[in-house]
Amino acid sequence: MATYKKRGYKPENKEEQQNKVEDESTTAEVFNTLDEGAGKTEAWVAKNQKYIFIIIGAAAIIILGYLAYNEFVQEPKEAEAANEMFQAQIYFDSALDATGAESDSLYNLSLTGGEGKYGFLDIIDNYGSTNAANLARYYAGMAYLSTNNYQEAINQLDDFESDDEVIAPLAKGALGDAFMQLEQPEEALNYYEEAATMRTNEFTTPKFLLKAAITALSLGEGEKAEEYLTRIEDEFPNSSQADMVAGYLGQAQAMQ
Repeated sequence: MATYKKRGYKPENKEEQQNKVEDESTTAEVFNTLDEGAGKTEAWVAKNQKYIFIIIGAAAIIILGYLAYNEFVQEPKEAEAANEMFQAQIYFDSALDATGAESDSLYNLSLTGGEGKYGFLDIIDNYGSTNAANLARYYAGMAYLSTNNYQEAINQLDDFESDDEVIAPLAKGALGDAFMQLEQPEEALNYYEEAATMRTNEFTTPKFLLKAAITALSLGEGEKAEEYLTRIEDEFPNSSQADMVAGYLGQAQAMQ
């Protein structure tokens, strides 16, 4: 057991003198080891300082370059792309309110441009790294879907990325619509299920739960259809889709 010794304490016998010498020796050894380690580190730094400075300098250049790129290249490019896309969005919004040939014409103008302004496809080609180009893929996909060009709709929507509460599931659901039109219900069901589950809200969730249920019925999967219809009934009773549940639910139950 160690015994506390006041400062100035003198060993009373030979054994205590020996213990004191050993303690002092151990302490000295520890400090010598630390000094030796520090010396080696200093020597290594001195030997390799040229390379260290090169690495630090390169990191600083990368960081400063990234900041400069964002401020002087990317941000102006984002603003320019958004400005160029304005007319295409007007065509697209007008197409939503139009019918027949007029609607198709407006969708095509939104894709290819008009009045000297870019269409969505031009935005994608010329501003590919911007948020505007990403959004243009969504609009282009929807325009192609509305004009019955289903494969092109799939190509554009598949490249679109979003975390938005509404637009993200709408894009997935539109992929499902395109595959249904191409008579690939299995693929369509996968996208409807993903669209229904990736976000939970009163608009997109019941919308794609119903589409998933109807598609499941077409594939003879009554149990799965019943699951989706029951969820609409329980979780979204005030949705417009809830009014259609009863008829489909009877079909699903009869199928099992």
